[in-house]
Amino acid sequence: MNEQKLIGDVRRALDDYQMIRDGDRVCVGLSGGKDSLALLYALIRLRDFYPHPFSLCACTVDLGFADGPLPCQTDRLAAFCEKYGVLFRKVDTQIASIVFEARKEPRPCSLCSTLRKGALVQAAADMGCQRIALAHHKDDFAETAMMSLFNEGRFYCFPPVTAFEDRSMTVIRPLMYAAESSVRTFVRNMDLPVIPNACPMDGRSQRQEFKELIRELSRDRRGLRDRIFHAVLHGNLDDWPDLKPVRGRKTPNKPF
Repeated sequence: MNEQKLIGDVRRALDDYQMIRDGDRVCVGLSGGKDSLALLYALIRLRDFYPHPFSLCACTVDLGFADGPLPCQTDRLAAFCEKYGVLFRKVDTQIASIVFEARKEPRPCSLCSTLRKGALVQAAADMGCQRIALAHHKDDFAETAMMSLFNEGRFYCFPPVTAFEDRSMTVIRPLMYAAESSVRTFVRNMDLPVIPNACPMDGRSQRQEFKELIRELSRDRRGLRDRIFHAVLHGNLDDWPDLKPVRGRKTPNKPF
């Protein structure tokens, strides 16, 4: 994926779902992985010419793993943000010890995600943000829908925009139209400063299982992942009806 294609995919999501309003301050959840770095870079480029002016900051939530990212690695993230005029904040937490030691969760990803998001929302609020940008890409949407179908007996996926009314905060997912393989290629070509994931569940999570399941099913069903994503977009899912794309319409479905 070239730079223009990634930026175009992100802008399409911003436009289709009115993710950003004039004057918004957007906090990117920057894990240091390929997806969040690609999203931050695209928003940096869009910041210069997007018709709805916005400012950017980035936040890394340190989960507190003993063998987590070295200071020099998170320093690379800070330097990247400084290069492009993006305020960077690192939040230290004890989420790892809560999830793996105190709670000894057999499937730790859900609790970890909840705690991590809570820390990110608080940090974003402290930085005066109205938007939190998460780096869920097209594959994540498809995998989440399949996880819901298999585990809950319903076809559901998180929407592109989620408002937290009690916190005056909105979560947006501008990377939704970009395939993971394209993001990976883009990050490699741009030599973005990816740092390793210290989580022991990396590559062993339930999401990874469904990623591999869809990959296996796709061997004999070309385009399966795209069709699942299409079903998500057009399936009238809970929380989605008012968030349908508004491309070509003069009046938005619902302002955020």
